[in-house]
Amino acid sequence: MTTLTLALDRYLGQAFNRIPVAMIVVNKDGEIIRMNDLAETTFGYTSTELIGQKVEVLIPARFRHKHPGFRGGFLSEPSARPMGVGRDLSGLRKDGSEFPVEVGINPVETGQGPLILSVILDLSERKHAEKLVQDALQQKELLLKEVHHRVKNNLQVVHSLLDLQALKITDTEMIDLLRESQNRIRSMSLIHQTLYQSHDFAHVDFKRFLGELLPRLTESYSARSRQVSIDIVALDVKLPINEAIPCGLIVNELVSNALKHGFPNDRRGKVLVEIREDSDQVVELSISDDGQGIPPEMDMAKSESLGLQLVHLLTRQLHGLLDVQRSNPTRFTLRFRMGEKS
Repeated sequence: MTTLTLALDRYLGQAFNRIPVAMIVVNKDGEIIRMNDLAETTFGYTSTELIGQKVEVLIPARFRHKHPGFRGGFLSEPSARPMGVGRDLSGLRKDGSEFPVEVGINPVETGQGPLILSVILDLSERKHAEKLVQDALQQKELLLKEVHHRVKNNLQVVHSLLDLQALKITDTEMIDLLRESQNRIRSMSLIHQTLYQSHDFAHVDFKRFLGELLPRLTESYSARSRQVSIDIVALDVKLPINEAIPCGLIVNELVSNALKHGFPNDRRGKVLVEIREDSDQVVELSISDDGQGIPPEMDMAKSESLGLQLVHLLTRQLHGLLDVQRSNPTRFTLRFRMGEKS
């Protein structure tokens, strides 16, 4: 046994072969001088085959030319550190197969020259498990995307059926009711379309949703679209689908009411839709207009309007609070905390 080996044994102790990670010791020239049993198993070599060989034999050929430079840099500033930070490292087995590794390198001072102790972790099982998880997530995302796509298409079919029904009706009041139902269906369809087109199938980008919904809503009230403008003020608010659908329907109802009743006799004006979320996940949704306002004699709680009844029902579903300002401007403000909906 050489003086260097004796010095190394004193440093490493008798536990070298019992440590449950692969360990290899190389000298300043990159020659392997010691390896433990698990290193033999990991790389498929015996110690006899590797002692005296350059450590680069355990590295895929395409990476070998850079390794002496990395080793020289380590020896110039020796300290325990992970190897190849920010890079994917690979080991090379005797049979030529490659496998992912994580390597920690440590300086060894023996009095006989600098040595490098490498601790090698075989990441094959971890990478395999990660791939299984990634594949499962991808399949789930594809399934969710397909679900939202199908729901959107089914709602569009219902929308089209109502269109066909309207062609057979001459009663203008009934046609208006069908149009209102179509708008509600369109609102729900757009929620699913927004999710289908996004990378996050759990949350709806509500600003994007409003940008799709409101222009189509004004088109359905063509007489108003030339005299009433709609503005959107929305920061980066993303709502879970269970909250996005009620909020979308509430916006649909209140903007529709403003367009129908707020601007008689070709009166011009503006509707403003605002949504924001604070640091406590409290969402504030506001729909306001500078139209003629709500008559003081109108009892909002007992209104026979289906739209207003829906707004109050959806507010309760969200466990929210609805505040109404009747004029100057007319404003409906809904506040609720995300996650409170049962």
